[in-house]
Amino acid sequence: MGDGPAPGLWPRLHGLVPALGSGLASGTANGSVPTPPPLRLRPSAGRQPGNGNGIGIGTGSGPTMGGWRDMSAEELEDHYSPSRWSPRLDRDTIIDAHLAVTAAGTERARASGQTLLHVPYGDGDGEKLDIYFPTDPSETFPALVYIHGGYWQCLSKDDSGFAAPPLVSQGVAVVAVGYDIAPKGHMDTMVLQVRRSLVFLVEHYPRIRGIYLCGHSAGAHLAAMVLSTDWTEFQVVPDIKGVVLVSGLYDLEPILHTYVNDALNMSWEVAQRNSPMRHVTPAVPAACEVLMAVAQHDSPEFRRQSQEYSQALRAAGWSVSVLDLAGVDHFDVIERLSEDSYVLTQVILNMISRAR
Repeated sequence: MGDGPAPGLWPRLHGLVPALGSGLASGTANGSVPTPPPLRLRPSAGRQPGNGNGIGIGTGSGPTMGGWRDMSAEELEDHYSPSRWSPRLDRDTIIDAHLAVTAAGTERARASGQTLLHVPYGDGDGEKLDIYFPTDPSETFPALVYIHGGYWQCLSKDDSGFAAPPLVSQGVAVVAVGYDIAPKGHMDTMVLQVRRSLVFLVEHYPRIRGIYLCGHSAGAHLAAMVLSTDWTEFQVVPDIKGVVLVSGLYDLEPILHTYVNDALNMSWEVAQRNSPMRHVTPAVPAACEVLMAVAQHDSPEFRRQSQEYSQALRAAGWSVSVLDLAGVDHFDVIERLSEDSYVLTQVILNMISRAR
């Protein structure tokens, strides 16, 4: 499969094979790009084990933005290795378990509903959608557009239909978006592909009234980048009513200094250009609602990024709700969207019902 994980990638995503990059530190993101100062990571002092509670959302505790620069290389790798923070399973099995759960859930969703699979929204190999239609569709219906995670270098839409059953049963379509993952896909390309997938839905599925984006991890980053889109370039303005960002990353600069960038090969300029934190636009009167969800057992850095991005959006006038989900980690925080009774499933359905 063209957008599946590359051989040997899973051990790296477990954080078992760290490779500190030579990336650069922060600067401004507008106009000319200044020469960034060199990064100074302090020598490793050994891993500081997490207690699973991370940084309290909205409390202001924990490091401020840029505090990651004071971490050792080893600590930085740990904080951006989600599999190391789950109390459920060890890091050698949790990603395989995540793959199994999402694949089985997607298989069930495909078997039980009306679908259109592998719908091309462009000419690229990865530019395809899977559409799960409402069980009993009305004349028009809302759609949840799901953008998968996988650190921009693994997973695919073919494992992304697991959340469909609770939604389609309530009259909501679910669209799983495929995009060209690294190393084939460049970060700029992935961001553009997600935007183009929304334009395609508007142009080809007029029965969809109201789009709700939902992204997990790297997919939350891609969904957040949609918020800063200049839609005049596309001559279409999707009716985005809500955005659900689950355990995402919104400042890519720390990633430059971790194993994650081995496949992405991002420069400092690319990371700045594609960091939602660097491109928060003032909310317009009709701006969509944003829901920021974070797992109790996300790493402190993931929790910090969610906290600071939510604060930046609020400061720019966006309507932002924060949901700190107890008892879940970076993986089952999204897996459980297959459950009707899961709190995040219910919050999403409530968001949609309020706008219908």
